[in-house]
Amino acid sequence: MTVVLNGTGLTIDKLERIARHGERVELHPDALARIKVCRAMLEEKIEARETMYGVNTGIGELCEVILDDDQVEEFQKYLIYNHAAGIGDPAPLEYVRAAMAGRTNVHAHGNSGCRPEITLTLIEMLNKGVTPYVCQKGSVGACGDLAPMS
Repeated sequence: MTVVLNGTGLTIDKLERIARHGERVELHPDALARIKVCRAMLEEKIEARETMYGVNTGIGELCEVILDDDQVEEFQKYLIYNHAAGIGDPAPLEYVRAAMAGRTNVHAHGNSGCRPEITLTLIEMLNKGVTPYVCQKGSVGACGDLAPMS
C-alpha cells in the first residue's frame, strides 16, 4: 500500500508505516501543483527584488543587510552548509525517515517556497530506502530543526 501525502491527513499510523516499515510514499498531484505555484510566486518576488528575510537579506543580526543578485544564490547554498553539521550519535533510521516524511507533508501544504525537486527527492529517497546520516545534536536555531533538516 502507498501513503499519499497531501499536506493533511498524515496520521501517526501512516507515519509509522513509512518510518518503520518502509511503506511507499506518493505526493498528491494537487500538492505538487501548490508547491509549484508557491515557488513561482517566490521566484517572482525575487525577480522583483522584493526584500524577504533570509532569501535576499542576511539573517539574525545581519537581517538588514540586503544581498545583491550574485550573493543571493551563494547565500542560500552556504546557509545549508552552515547548518548541515552536527555531533553525537546518529539518529535512529526510523526517526530520520519520520522527519523526512513529516517535512514532505509540510511541503505539500504549498507554503514553503521550496523547489519541487526538493520534495520529490525526499519522496524518492524514502521509496528507495536512502536515509541520510543525521546526528542527534546540532544547531537548532529558532526553528528547532536546522541541522537535522539540512
